[in-house]
Amino acid sequence: MPKSICLFGAGPALGQAVARRYADEGYTIVLVARRPDPLGRLAAPLLSDGINVHTIVADLSDTNAVPQLAEQVRDEVKDLDAIYYGPTSSGAIPATALTPQHLQAVMPVTLYTLVALVGEFLPHMIEQREGAILVATGAAAVHGMPYFSGAGPGLAAQRNYLQSLNTELDDKGVYVGGMYIGATIEHSSRHAKLEADKAAGRPIGARGPMVSATHLADLLWVMHQTKQAEAIYPEGLFAR
Repeated sequence: MPKSICLFGAGPALGQAVARRYADEGYTIVLVARRPDPLGRLAAPLLSDGINVHTIVADLSDTNAVPQLAEQVRDEVKDLDAIYYGPTSSGAIPATALTPQHLQAVMPVTLYTLVALVGEFLPHMIEQREGAILVATGAAAVHGMPYFSGAGPGLAAQRNYLQSLNTELDDKGVYVGGMYIGATIEHSSRHAKLEADKAAGRPIGARGPMVSATHLADLLWVMHQTKQAEAIYPEGLFAR
Protein backbone atom coordinates (compact mmCIF):
# COMPACT_ATOMS: atom_id res chain seq x y z
CA MET A 1 0.00 0.00 0.00
CA PRO A 2 1.45 3.41 -0.92
CA LYS A 3 2.41 5.83 1.80
CA SER A 4 0.07 8.71 2.52
CA ILE A 5 0.44 12.34 3.52
CA CYS A 6 -2.32 14.70 4.58
CA LEU A 7 -1.85 18.40 3.98
CA PHE A 8 -3.85 20.20 6.65
CA GLY A 9 -4.41 23.80 5.58
CA ALA A 10 -3.35 23.20 1.99
CA GLY A 11 -3.01 26.33 -0.13
CA PRO A 12 -2.60 27.00 -3.86
CA ALA A 13 1.12 27.82 -3.73
CA LEU A 14 3.22 25.89 -1.21
CA GLY A 15 0.50 23.37 -0.44
CA GLN A 16 0.11 22.34 -4.05
CA ALA A 17 3.89 22.20 -4.52
CA VAL A 18 4.31 19.96 -1.46
CA ALA A 19 1.51 17.72 -2.71
CA ARG A 20 3.26 17.34 -6.08
CA ARG A 21 6.64 16.70 -4.47
CA TYR A 22 5.33 13.92 -2.26
CA ALA A 23 3.22 12.48 -5.07
CA ASP A 24 6.43 12.25 -7.11
CA GLU A 25 7.79 10.05 -4.31
CA GLY A 26 4.79 7.73 -4.48
CA TYR A 27 2.62 9.16 -1.70
CA THR A 28 -1.16 9.25 -1.84
CA ILE A 29 -2.30 12.80 -1.11
CA VAL A 30 -5.09 14.07 1.15
CA LEU A 31 -5.88 17.79 1.01
CA VAL A 32 -7.75 19.52 3.83
CA ALA A 33 -8.94 23.11 3.54
CA ARG A 34 -11.74 25.25 4.88
CA ARG A 35 -13.56 26.25 1.69
CA PRO A 36 -14.76 23.74 -0.91
CA ASP A 37 -14.29 25.86 -4.06
CA PRO A 38 -10.60 26.73 -3.51
CA LEU A 39 -10.03 23.14 -2.40
CA GLY A 40 -11.50 21.88 -5.67
CA ARG A 41 -9.32 24.29 -7.66
CA LEU A 42 -6.28 23.07 -5.74
CA ALA A 43 -7.03 19.41 -6.39
CA ALA A 44 -8.07 19.70 -10.05
CA PRO A 45 -4.61 20.07 -11.67
CA LEU A 46 -3.23 17.31 -9.46
CA LEU A 47 -6.03 14.95 -10.45
CA SER A 48 -5.60 15.84 -14.13
CA ASP A 49 -1.96 14.79 -13.85
CA GLY A 50 -2.99 11.38 -12.52
CA ILE A 51 -2.08 12.03 -8.89
CA ASN A 52 -4.08 10.05 -6.32
CA VAL A 53 -5.76 12.89 -4.39
CA HIS A 54 -8.53 12.96 -1.79
CA THR A 55 -10.14 16.16 -0.51
CA ILE A 56 -11.79 16.95 2.81
CA VAL A 57 -13.45 20.23 3.77
CA ALA A 58 -12.74 21.15 7.39
CA ASP A 59 -12.25 24.24 9.55
CA LEU A 60 -8.96 23.80 11.39
CA SER A 61 -9.89 26.52 13.89
CA ASP A 62 -12.40 24.04 15.36
CA THR A 63 -10.13 21.86 17.48
CA ASN A 64 -13.10 19.95 18.91
CA ALA A 65 -13.84 18.59 15.42
CA VAL A 66 -10.41 16.93 15.07
CA PRO A 67 -11.58 13.40 16.02
CA GLN A 68 -14.22 13.52 13.27
CA LEU A 69 -11.68 14.92 10.81
CA ALA A 70 -9.22 12.14 11.69
CA GLU A 71 -11.90 9.54 10.97
CA GLN A 72 -12.57 11.15 7.59
CA VAL A 73 -8.88 10.91 6.79
CA ARG A 74 -8.75 7.27 7.86
CA ASP A 75 -11.79 6.52 5.71
CA GLU A 76 -9.72 7.63 2.71
CA VAL A 77 -6.20 6.34 3.44
CA LYS A 78 -6.20 4.54 6.82
CA ASP A 79 -3.58 5.90 9.22
CA LEU A 80 -1.20 8.52 7.88
CA ASP A 81 2.50 8.14 7.20
CA ALA A 82 3.06 11.90 7.21
CA ILE A 83 1.33 15.07 8.39
CA TYR A 84 1.92 18.45 6.78
CA TYR A 85 0.50 21.39 8.73
CA GLY A 86 0.44 24.75 7.02
CA PRO A 87 -2.61 26.92 7.80
CA THR A 88 -2.10 30.65 8.18
CA SER A 89 -3.64 33.23 10.48
CA SER A 90 -3.73 37.01 10.40
CA GLY A 91 -0.38 38.37 11.49
CA ALA A 92 -0.20 42.09 10.64
CA ILE A 93 -0.93 43.46 14.11
CA PRO A 94 1.48 45.67 16.07
CA ALA A 95 2.53 44.36 19.48
CA THR A 96 1.19 47.60 20.96
CA ALA A 97 -2.29 46.77 19.62
CA LEU A 98 -2.34 43.06 20.45
CA THR A 99 -5.12 41.86 22.75
CA PRO A 100 -5.73 38.63 24.68
CA GLN A 101 -8.88 38.20 22.61
CA HIS A 102 -6.89 38.12 19.38
CA LEU A 103 -4.52 35.50 20.75
CA GLN A 104 -7.48 33.42 21.92
CA ALA A 105 -8.85 33.57 18.38
CA VAL A 106 -5.66 32.47 16.60
CA MET A 107 -4.27 29.86 18.99
CA PRO A 108 -6.65 27.04 17.94
CA VAL A 109 -5.52 27.00 14.32
CA THR A 110 -1.92 27.85 15.22
CA LEU A 111 -1.32 25.30 17.95
CA TYR A 112 -4.29 23.48 19.50
CA THR A 113 -5.46 21.71 16.33
CA LEU A 114 -1.91 20.68 15.45
CA VAL A 115 -1.51 19.13 18.91
CA ALA A 116 -4.84 17.33 18.53
CA LEU A 117 -3.92 15.96 15.08
CA VAL A 118 -0.58 14.71 16.34
CA GLY A 119 -2.43 12.98 19.15
CA GLU A 120 -4.62 11.21 16.60
CA PHE A 121 -1.93 9.98 14.21
CA LEU A 122 1.29 9.75 16.24
CA PRO A 123 0.50 6.42 18.00
CA HIS A 124 0.40 4.61 14.63
CA MET A 125 3.66 6.23 13.54
CA ILE A 126 5.36 5.16 16.77
CA GLU A 127 3.99 1.63 16.39
CA GLN A 128 5.36 1.47 12.84
CA ARG A 129 8.57 3.22 13.91
CA GLU A 130 8.20 5.45 10.87
CA GLY A 131 6.44 8.70 10.12
CA ALA A 132 6.81 12.44 9.70
CA ILE A 133 5.27 15.59 11.16
CA LEU A 134 6.06 18.56 8.93
CA VAL A 135 5.23 22.21 9.48
CA ALA A 136 5.83 25.17 7.19
CA THR A 137 5.07 28.62 8.53
CA GLY A 138 6.34 32.17 8.86
CA ALA A 139 9.72 33.22 10.20
CA ALA A 140 7.97 35.16 12.98
CA ALA A 141 8.06 31.82 14.81
CA VAL A 142 11.82 32.25 15.15
CA HIS A 143 12.24 35.96 15.78
CA GLY A 144 9.81 38.65 16.90
CA MET A 145 8.98 41.04 14.07
CA PRO A 146 7.65 44.58 14.49
CA TYR A 147 3.98 44.96 13.52
CA PHE A 148 3.60 41.20 13.12
CA SER A 149 2.47 40.09 16.56
CA GLY A 150 -0.86 38.72 15.39
CA ALA A 151 0.81 35.47 14.40
CA GLY A 152 4.25 35.54 16.01
CA PRO A 153 3.53 34.56 19.65
CA GLY A 154 1.40 31.59 18.61
CA LEU A 155 3.93 30.46 16.04
CA ALA A 156 6.72 30.67 18.61
CA ALA A 157 4.67 28.40 20.89
CA GLN A 158 4.13 26.04 17.97
CA ARG A 159 7.87 25.94 17.31
CA ASN A 160 8.58 25.19 20.96
CA TYR A 161 6.16 22.25 20.78
CA LEU A 162 7.79 20.89 17.61
CA GLN A 163 11.26 21.15 19.12
CA SER A 164 10.12 19.13 22.13
CA LEU A 165 8.44 16.55 19.90
CA ASN A 166 11.55 16.23 17.76
CA THR A 167 13.70 15.40 20.79
CA GLU A 168 11.19 13.01 22.35
CA LEU A 169 10.63 11.09 19.10
CA ASP A 170 14.25 10.96 17.96
CA ASP A 171 14.66 7.30 18.94
CA LYS A 172 11.16 6.22 17.89
CA GLY A 173 11.51 6.51 14.12
CA VAL A 174 9.28 9.58 13.75
CA TYR A 175 10.70 12.71 12.15
CA VAL A 176 9.54 16.20 13.17
CA GLY A 177 10.59 19.19 11.10
CA GLY A 178 9.76 22.89 10.89
CA MET A 179 10.45 25.21 7.96
CA TYR A 180 10.29 28.94 8.71
CA ILE A 181 9.85 31.21 5.73
CA GLY A 182 10.86 34.87 5.65
CA ALA A 183 10.09 35.39 1.97
CA THR A 184 7.13 35.99 -0.32
CA ILE A 185 6.08 32.81 -2.07
CA GLU A 186 5.33 33.25 -5.76
CA HIS A 187 1.62 32.90 -6.64
CA SER A 188 0.58 32.81 -2.98
CA SER A 189 -2.31 34.86 -1.63
CA ARG A 190 0.21 37.23 -0.03
CA HIS A 191 1.97 37.65 -3.37
CA ALA A 192 -1.37 38.45 -5.03
CA LYS A 193 -2.21 41.03 -2.36
CA LEU A 194 1.17 42.74 -2.67
CA GLU A 195 0.79 42.95 -6.43
CA ALA A 196 -2.75 44.32 -6.10
CA ASP A 197 -1.59 46.94 -3.59
CA LYS A 198 1.27 47.93 -5.89
CA ALA A 199 -1.04 48.27 -8.89
CA ALA A 200 -3.49 50.39 -6.88
CA GLY A 201 -0.77 52.64 -5.51
CA ARG A 202 -1.38 51.51 -1.95
CA PRO A 203 1.50 51.22 0.57
CA ILE A 204 3.24 47.86 0.36
CA GLY A 205 4.47 46.10 3.47
CA ALA A 206 7.78 44.30 3.73
CA ARG A 207 7.83 41.53 1.17
CA GLY A 208 11.31 40.09 1.57
CA PRO A 209 12.88 38.06 -1.23
CA MET A 210 10.73 36.08 -3.65
CA VAL A 211 10.88 32.29 -3.68
CA SER A 212 9.12 29.63 -5.71
CA ALA A 213 6.85 27.17 -3.95
CA THR A 214 8.57 24.34 -5.80
CA HIS A 215 11.93 25.30 -4.30
CA LEU A 216 10.47 25.28 -0.79
CA ALA A 217 8.76 21.93 -1.38
CA ASP A 218 12.08 20.47 -2.51
CA LEU A 219 13.72 21.87 0.62
CA LEU A 220 11.04 20.29 2.80
CA TRP A 221 11.58 16.90 1.13
CA VAL A 222 15.34 17.13 1.68
CA MET A 223 14.73 18.02 5.33
CA HIS A 224 12.51 14.96 5.66
CA GLN A 225 15.08 12.64 4.12
CA THR A 226 18.02 14.00 6.10
CA LYS A 227 16.03 14.39 9.34
CA GLN A 228 16.92 18.08 9.59
CA ALA A 229 14.92 19.48 12.50
CA GLU A 230 14.63 23.06 11.27
CA ALA A 231 15.33 25.26 8.28
CA ILE A 232 14.98 29.01 7.89
CA TYR A 233 14.51 30.48 4.43
CA PRO A 234 16.43 32.43 3.35
CA GLU A 235 19.40 31.02 5.21
CA GLY A 236 20.98 33.61 7.47
CA LEU A 237 17.79 35.68 7.67
CA PHE A 238 18.40 36.59 11.30
CA ALA A 239 22.19 36.68 11.23
CA ARG A 240 23.57 39.74 12.99
